[in-house]
Amino acid sequence: MEGKVIAITGGASGIGLSLAKLLAQRGAKLSIADVAQENLDKAASTLKELVAGPDHILTSKCDVRQLSQVQDWLKATVDKFGKVDGAANLAGVFGKSSIEDLEEDLWDFVIGVNLTGVMHCLKAELKLMGKGASIVNAASISGLRGQAGSGAYCASKHGVVALTRVAAVESGSKGIRVNAVAPGYIDTPMLDQAEALAAKGALEQSVVSMPIARRADPEEVAKVIAFLLGDESSFVTGAIYSVDGGWNV
Repeated sequence: MEGKVIAITGGASGIGLSLAKLLAQRGAKLSIADVAQENLDKAASTLKELVAGPDHILTSKCDVRQLSQVQDWLKATVDKFGKVDGAANLAGVFGKSSIEDLEEDLWDFVIGVNLTGVMHCLKAELKLMGKGASIVNAASISGLRGQAGSGAYCASKHGVVALTRVAAVESGSKGIRVNAVAPGYIDTPMLDQAEALAAKGALEQSVVSMPIARRADPEEVAKVIAFLLGDESSFVTGAIYSVDGGWNV
């Protein structure tokens, strides 16, 4: 990843921050976007200790639901670094509700961040990228199966899977690869939120039933994303990589 410019949404916490740390250690230049300014400030402080130089990191507050903010962030990235070699579209939120009880505000919020946000990123990134570029989107195990009480979240992540495959087909002739990761139980703030909304003990009961019966560290997903962003995966596009401990086997 030496010298490559990688743009990351949701890069101030969870999997996004773990990816940023990993890529910084591998010599990448980073443009980190997140909606939470406080988390961005903390991430910037951490990453400045890892990147090769202080000019190798850019942080921007960005709500991916707003196309203009995504475009402004990526323009600032190109203005600073001169190019974008890869992107990880990882900004995401969770919402818990049965379909019968699903409020439209919750639906709009979850779909807006998880699906429309990825569409905005793809729309802007593909216009800036050239041959050899790579994009990785955040799907989920919930984008490959149905889960009770997660209608908005499952719908948004199924949509990300579809967008990823369409983008791969459309951009292959340009030499741009588009893939997605489908994480399972990853030890992140989002999982903490999901656990708080679930019945007591339900999440851990599900975890112990998996072939690899534990939660994953965010870095374990970050390493898969880094592989998909890098040259080692040069013949991989349109793929959905499950990182779920065998949950969906």
